[in-house]
Amino acid sequence: MKLMLIAPTWEEAHRRKMKGKAFRLPQLALPLIAALTPEWEVSLVDENVEDVDFEADVDLVGITTMTATALRAYTIADRFRARGVKVVMGGIHVSALPHEALQHADAVVVGEAEGCWHRVLEDFKRGQMRGIYRSERLPDMAGQPLPRRDLLNEKAYIITSVLQVARGCPFGCSFCAVSYFFGRRYRMRPVREVIAEIRSMQAKFVGFLDDNIVGDHRYAKELFQALIPERIIWVGQASSTIARDDELLRLAEKSGCKGLFIGFESLSDESLGEVGKRFNRVQEYREVIQKLHDHGIAVEGAFIFGFDHDDPGVFERTLEFAKKSKLDLAQFGILTPLPGTPLRAKLEWEGRIISNDWAKYNIGHAVFRPKQMTPEQLEEGMQWAWREFYSLPSIFLRLMRLGRRMPLTFLPLFIINASYHKMVYDAYGRRGWDRTVSGSGSLGSV
Repeated sequence: MKLMLIAPTWEEAHRRKMKGKAFRLPQLALPLIAALTPEWEVSLVDENVEDVDFEADVDLVGITTMTATALRAYTIADRFRARGVKVVMGGIHVSALPHEALQHADAVVVGEAEGCWHRVLEDFKRGQMRGIYRSERLPDMAGQPLPRRDLLNEKAYIITSVLQVARGCPFGCSFCAVSYFFGRRYRMRPVREVIAEIRSMQAKFVGFLDDNIVGDHRYAKELFQALIPERIIWVGQASSTIARDDELLRLAEKSGCKGLFIGFESLSDESLGEVGKRFNRVQEYREVIQKLHDHGIAVEGAFIFGFDHDDPGVFERTLEFAKKSKLDLAQFGILTPLPGTPLRAKLEWEGRIISNDWAKYNIGHAVFRPKQMTPEQLEEGMQWAWREFYSLPSIFLRLMRLGRRMPLTFLPLFIINASYHKMVYDAYGRRGWDRTVSGSGSLGSV
């Protein structure tokens, strides 16, 4: 039998523009589902890099769905069902709103699919798909099959040598969907299995897709120690707590870590407390960045705008910090109340949600009313921060410092900064920041 697995693209045309190869990484959810379906003929379509063939000869279609891709996912599902092809949907958005998804699918999987995927397939073969499927318990992280990377279009991505070592997050930040989807318990794969997977890829550059690779410091130390003999270069995502453990930092460097994405989120302790991210300590941010740099690790910092304590000056303050703290890369987004999160429940109760257009739930739109500015101010300020940080003068100064500090990472960071520059100006243009829109200053953009 034939199964097609699809990862939909985001609805907006400008998001396609922001998908240069320098930023393309494959998802692992679908290659893992493919590995759990060994008796089927499986094809995989990532719509960010290739088109869906709606006339393909398939028996079953599986679609993974984030909130920002939900409307596109429903369109894809409707087209296949119109042909009589059965459709099963899964992913974070579907797990939060399964009954909405069932209007467009024959079955939905709530939560992680490993524990119930075999039941979905058995019921499909019997012609008795049951609507909503849930695993009875969280899947064991040990003994997972290797994802079917052979189904990926290697030429479409910067790398395909990506993997995940753990799931779950104990922190439970109110805006984040990770905790409700994967649970609050941090579940780790055996280190020996991680090393075996890395060896199977035969790659010297590896990307860890974990939301926080140092979610358990003891496990992270064991993993990093085991990585040292592999002599790889790797990048990943970590919490700021990594800088509080000197041994962990030393092992990260020795294991080949060259870059980390860190969610600083806000320069306000009040805002961090508002969303339950109190483990971030604003007064330590500069030290975190400096310590990582001292160990040869580049830092991409992420910031969110739109907290209740954010006034119109937050954009300038954040940009000034991002530049003066010597961040190598930065991302800026808008606080987004994803379905299923405590933030969503709070803003719904307060009557502040202004849009349920899921295509806008991509951290680039204000879909709620902020407390201290208008939605238009919030969007324009976020766009201004992107343009300013990735303006040519800003990139030039950043790379001049980088060349002296970490010469071996100069070339890749030059390429990424240049790619961000093109992406940002394609998406947001070159206009300055209008006083009458922002209310907090007239700041031009090169």
